[in-house]
Amino acid sequence: QVQLVESGGGSVQSGGSLRLSCAASGYTHCMGWFRQAPGKEREGVARIDSNGRTSYTDSVKGRFTISQDNAKNTLYLQMNSLKPEDTAMYYCAADRRWGCSTIQALGVTGYNYRGQGTQVTVSS
Repeated sequence: QVQLVESGGGSVQSGGSLRLSCAASGYTHCMGWFRQAPGKEREGVARIDSNGRTSYTDSVKGRFTISQDNAKNTLYLQMNSLKPEDTAMYYCAADRRWGCSTIQALGVTGYNYRGQGTQVTVSS
């Protein structure tokens, strides 16, 4: 079992920044963030594998940066130039079975662990 605990959400004005953190209790092959806004489907935001390779959904490229501190087993999501459409519950997710290429093929439901979520609200 891998426990994931997110922190860092909050409310910010359009153009502002937030940094999300996710503390993991063990090693995983792939970690990522996904989000879900009310009435919308889950959307994968960013992924990072154990070698540090990253990928992003198009809508956040150039604004969000995913990173990890392997020594601390902590995942981060730096979110800059936030927009109202970024408003959502953000979830940290991880998988021990597969790498990120498989997760990309499966979608966010491919992760076998996820955190409780942290709310991000961006006002215009």
